Amino acid sequence: MDISIERLCIENGLKMTGPRRIIARVLSEATDHPDVDELHRRANRVDSRISLATVYRTVRLLESKGILSRRDLGSRRARYEPSGDKHHFHLVDKDSGAVVEFAAPQAEAMLREIAAGQGFEVDVIKIELFGRRTAR
Repeated sequence: MDISIERLCIENGLKMTGPRRIIARVLSEATDHPDVDELHRRANRVDSRISLATVYRTVRLLESKGILSRRDLGSRRARYEPSGDKHHFHLVDKDSGAVVEFAAPQAEAMLREIAAGQGFEVDVIKIELFGRRTAR
């Protein structure tokens, strides 16, 4: 991922404690959309003193500052990714919970056209598609 969560924290005036730096690095390096328990497991591999409560507090703080976005991707647990104003599409496998990000320029063009027909100018498109992976 090309977004430095730590840099965004500093730009937003947040004090960067050791645990926050580790959590920010784990989030920046994530190629998936981890929930808090998974973030805790990953941060704990770096520093076993980081508590689950610290991860929860940090995630809530980053979310309140607009650095992280909470995503409901069909599981009972909220999952997180860096906030942003780029167009964003997800395929979510309802059986495994796997999330695949993809680009869809044709869909973006079609959705902008539909919005324009309704008198809207689109700033950001975010879509989740839920289904099951089929055999290939």
